[in-house]
Amino acid sequence: MSKEPNARMRGIDRAIAILEFLKARRRPVGIGDMARALKAPRSSVYEIVGRFVEAGILETDQDNSVYFGRSVYFYADAYLASQPLVRLGRDEAIRLSRATGETTQLCMLVANKYTVAFMHPGSSLFRISSETGVLVPIPWTASGRLLLGGMTDDEIRELIPPEDFWLPDGREIKFKDFIDDVRDACEKYRTVTSGLSDPYTMCLAAAIRDQHAKPVATICFMVSASTDAGRRDELLNLLSASADALSRRLDHPSNISD
Repeated sequence: MSKEPNARMRGIDRAIAILEFLKARRRPVGIGDMARALKAPRSSVYEIVGRFVEAGILETDQDNSVYFGRSVYFYADAYLASQPLVRLGRDEAIRLSRATGETTQLCMLVANKYTVAFMHPGSSLFRISSETGVLVPIPWTASGRLLLGGMTDDEIRELIPPEDFWLPDGREIKFKDFIDDVRDACEKYRTVTSGLSDPYTMCLAAAIRDQHAKPVATICFMVSASTDAGRRDELLNLLSASADALSRRLDHPSNISD
């Protein structure tokens, strides 16, 4: 009996790995290809996938490839119903994007990475395409600097892998410079970065806070790096007002309606 819990844990880990693999691929994948990519026994992958298919979490197509099933949609719908932060933030991102014509995002941390939880593309000629759920190193982003609010320097150093301080173009972000950015951003609950993950992009972000004033998400604009200072400040003020309003609604649940 002593081996059973370990075997169960390995099965859970493998099931999570399968779901993460499909999330990253974002398309149907053959079970054999999945087993090879995960370096897992095909029989084990078949067993787990089969159980997920029975539950509607995964589905198979005519080529016997698998992807997420309809049950996942209803799990996500239940999540939105129980999480006012995501629901309200999504609605606000849509409103801001339509009002300004700029690409607007709701962003969060997932473990030690940054991700876009929701994005609404702008109507301007300059558009940035960001897929939701893609994990990005925290130092590459404006939002990441805000979302570390409340953490000590040592906690931040322990959280972020050393390789994440290297930008795509080979530049290194020094830890001290990063911490200075974090402290400055968190003091103002807003920040701007330019040319980090993309040389042509500027990111403007404002922090959405919980009842303890801790940043739990950000709402941000992705604009051209050549955006003039007047337009940048206008957009940043809009984000701050939006984030403040969302924070107040989250702090007073009675203000939140379905």
